[in-house]
Amino acid sequence: MLWIQCIVGCLVFTVMILPAQYKDPIQMIKSYPPKIIERVESLPQYKDTIKQKERSHMTKKILGLFLFVIVFALLAYYAGCRGFMDTFTHVFTVFFCINMYDLIVLDLGLFCHSKRLRIPGTEDMEKEYTDPWFHVRGACVGVLLGIIVSLLAGGMMYVLI
Repeated sequence: MLWIQCIVGCLVFTVMILPAQYKDPIQMIKSYPPKIIERVESLPQYKDTIKQKERSHMTKKILGLFLFVIVFALLAYYAGCRGFMDTFTHVFTVFFCINMYDLIVLDLGLFCHSKRLRIPGTEDMEKEYTDPWFHVRGACVGVLLGIIVSLLAGGMMYVLI
């Protein structure tokens, strides 16, 4: 059950992220390297768009965190987890697998090499787009977020069961 949840989680994550990013890369501007964000902020065609995207991005992340806790706790419950440690381990494993998939397949594989994800006006910033360390640092932050989500899901399971 755990590995099925990992695979389905990767597929769901891909469907949530890729279509929107391919349609309009500016939607994910806060996930881009800092120098690219700086350049985009300096371009007149994006002047009004950036602030709207920043608010939307933060709102989605906060809501996503709470939603992840609930969804992952439910997944752990249906997988048979009934205690804090079982839930923590289960949720962290699923979260970690999705995080590594995001790093290896989506970030290092697609983002670094897909010209369709280049924001118009930044096409000359090849070095920034292909910098693997930006994505590795992001994955490390993802591990910390995974620990937080896992702790909250484990705590939720402990309190409710």
